[in-house]
Amino acid sequence: MALTPLEIHNKEFRKAFRGYDEEEVDEFLDQLVKDYEKLYKENLDLRETLAAKDSNIGQYKDLEETLKKTLVVAQQTADDLKSSAVRESEVIIKEAHLKAEQVIAIAEEKAQAHLRQYEDIQKEAKKFKVKFRSFLLSQLELISDESNESNEQTKLNIESA
Repeated sequence: MALTPLEIHNKEFRKAFRGYDEEEVDEFLDQLVKDYEKLYKENLDLRETLAAKDSNIGQYKDLEETLKKTLVVAQQTADDLKSSAVRESEVIIKEAHLKAEQVIAIAEEKAQAHLRQYEDIQKEAKKFKVKFRSFLLSQLELISDESNESNEQTKLNIESA
C-alpha cells in the first residue's frame, strides 16, 4: 500500500546517538512530501481522467454497437424493399403481358370478323353483279325481241299494204 503525503509528513524517527542531522532530514522530508503530494494529486487527476475516458469509450462502444445494429437493420430493410420492388415489377410485367395478349386476341377477333364481313360483302356484290347482268341481258333480249317483232310488224305492214 502506498504512503499518503500526510503519513510521510507525520513520520517521526527515533533519535540515536551519532544519527543524521535532524534539520537536514526534516527539510528533505518536507521536500519529499511536497513532491509526493504533487505526484499523488496528479495520479488522482489522471485516474479520474482515465475513468472519464473509459466511460466515454464505453459510451462510444455502445454507440458503435447501436450504429452497427442500425446499419444491419437498414441494410435488411433496403434488401426487403428491393426484393419487394422486384416482385412487384414482375407482377406488373406479367399483368401487362396478359393484358397485351388479351388486346391482341380481341384485335385478331375483330380483324377476323371484319374479314368475314368483307368476304360476305364481296359474295353479295358478285351475286348482285350476276343478278344485274342477268337482268340486263333479259332486258336486252326483251328489247331485242320487241325490236324484232317491231321489224316483223313493219314488214307485215309493208307487205299488207
